[in-house]
Amino acid sequence: MVFCADRLTGMQLSVIGCGYLGAVHAACMADLGHDVVGIDVDEAKIEALAAGRAPFHEPGFPEILERALESGRLRFTTDPTAAAGAQVHFICVGTPQLDGSDAADLQYVDAAVDSLLPLLRAEHEDGPVVVVGKSTVPSGTAERINAQITPTGARLVWNPEFLREGYGVKDTLYPDRIVYGVTSDESGKAAADVLDEVYADQLRRHIPRIITDMATAQLVKVAANAFLATKISFINAMAEICEVTGGDVTQLAVAIGHDDRIGKLFLKAGVGFGGGCLPKDIRAFAARAEELGRGDSVRFLREVDDINKRRRQRVVDLAVEALDGDVTGKKVAVLGASFKPMSDDLRDSPALDVARRLEALGAHVVITDPEALGNVTKAHPELAQAPDAFAAAKNAELVVLVTEWREYVVLDPEAFGQVVAARRVIDGRNVLDPAKWRAAGWDYRGLGRP
Repeated sequence: MVFCADRLTGMQLSVIGCGYLGAVHAACMADLGHDVVGIDVDEAKIEALAAGRAPFHEPGFPEILERALESGRLRFTTDPTAAAGAQVHFICVGTPQLDGSDAADLQYVDAAVDSLLPLLRAEHEDGPVVVVGKSTVPSGTAERINAQITPTGARLVWNPEFLREGYGVKDTLYPDRIVYGVTSDESGKAAADVLDEVYADQLRRHIPRIITDMATAQLVKVAANAFLATKISFINAMAEICEVTGGDVTQLAVAIGHDDRIGKLFLKAGVGFGGGCLPKDIRAFAARAEELGRGDSVRFLREVDDINKRRRQRVVDLAVEALDGDVTGKKVAVLGASFKPMSDDLRDSPALDVARRLEALGAHVVITDPEALGNVTKAHPELAQAPDAFAAAKNAELVVLVTEWREYVVLDPEAFGQVVAARRVIDGRNVLDPAKWRAAGWDYRGLGRP
């Protein structure tokens, strides 16, 4: 394969959808030397991005956004016709869970395709015009889109994304693999060649490139997420068993993680997973399998989801137990609102769910988070907030740690104990040292730990 450096700097790209995936992708592609236009219908989001303001928390993104804008290779607009001059069009819109269903909502994907169709043609001055799907979609979506764009002469590649929130910039610039789903004819080969030029910088570093059919490419992301979700729920199921046998799930995880066939990653028991990917992806995967008449093949994903949901209620039950059976009127400090550290994302957040459940039981909940409080205000203004852990815990009768931000993990239990009304803590992520906290006089309770 031959890479042409001068061609790399001249490629014109459009990115349709400037949420988390699209904005990061657009900025990174511009930083690699491409000319990129990001397009979204959300005027406020586009205004913020164009001004160099990140509309979400992602380490490293503000810096790369500013650098790309200053280079002149990146711009943002709400005008869909701005994509007309691009050779490669990336579809990066969201596919949230459909209201009232487990299925994926494809309205944004369909709208993105509809906006592109009048602009597509077979050839750009630099070669074939290619549409690249990066959104996570149910099986069969790419084939449907391909049928729509084929009459224009443009080619389709399905190129799933594997971004982890908190590592989005790194995962875009240094992915662990790149997957192309293409047709088996010459048109598919030509489309793959164009995408090779887009990713020339990554491919020079010998990052694995996997070329497959579109059906397989659509399954890669959801299959990976289903496996990871299963692994998390497995160790949380073991935590439930440990709680009735007296075992310690953290030691169990270490012991089984040494088996190379199992591995140590994603074997951390706690309040479970959340966010905008794992929960909705496994539900949509199961829903699509049922539509295809193969629901039995992924029936286990329903139990994976159920185990995950149970862990949230288990934290609430521990809180009620710690407060002698009644949380009414008692102050509870909740440490964490985002679904994971290094993110301000509240989508399907276990932390926020626990806080709201305790509030519904009558507790006086005060929530804190290093990055997500602005989003909490927008989504749930009824929840009381504090700027940091010490302020949240002042005169609290119970502390519940549900997002493992580093500043919570390294809290000094003795100093922290000076501000609370009672030294009770529930470690919803099993990240605190039980011996250290108990030595400081805390009633420490973890998940699946004696």
